[in-house]
Amino acid sequence: MSSSFLFRRVIQQCSSVRPLNLISTRFTSTTLSPSDNKTTTESPSTVDPQFKKKIDDFVKSNKIAIFIKGEPGAPRCGFSNAVLQILNLHGCDFKSKNILEDEQLRTTMKNYSNWPTFPQVYFDGEFIGGCDILLGMHQSGELVDELKKIGIRSKLSDVNDKNTPSTPSS
Repeated sequence: MSSSFLFRRVIQQCSSVRPLNLISTRFTSTTLSPSDNKTTTESPSTVDPQFKKKIDDFVKSNKIAIFIKGEPGAPRCGFSNAVLQILNLHGCDFKSKNILEDEQLRTTMKNYSNWPTFPQVYFDGEFIGGCDILLGMHQSGELVDELKKIGIRSKLSDVNDKNTPSTPSS
């Protein structure tokens, strides 16, 4: 499959996504406590410490870690598919976890990242955002730079280098 075909396909699948500021907004989930009918805010500190350590180990031991619906070869969500296509377009190696296979993982990740939706993307242990954020970074060219910061050379940087006219050195 050609790069331009993949790019068009990603854009078509995510065309309904509103562009957001590239700085990800953090969310908190509020719940009503059944005992006193008071609203409480869940925070990452409510995550089971042993389970949090497993997530920390996974996220920090992989340059790119993603939490998606489905598997890389068979995504079960259009947004997860778009993230996979963007990362593949850049030639990135990544590790993924299927949140549909593990209810505890799905629930915990929302608190861990303080982000309510999936997919969730991490670079070098740092939460980046979801499909909308990654797509915006890809479209602006920022993704190539962010990948370079974590030691990954994007395939698209080669394309950009070939299309940029070289200036003669003096």
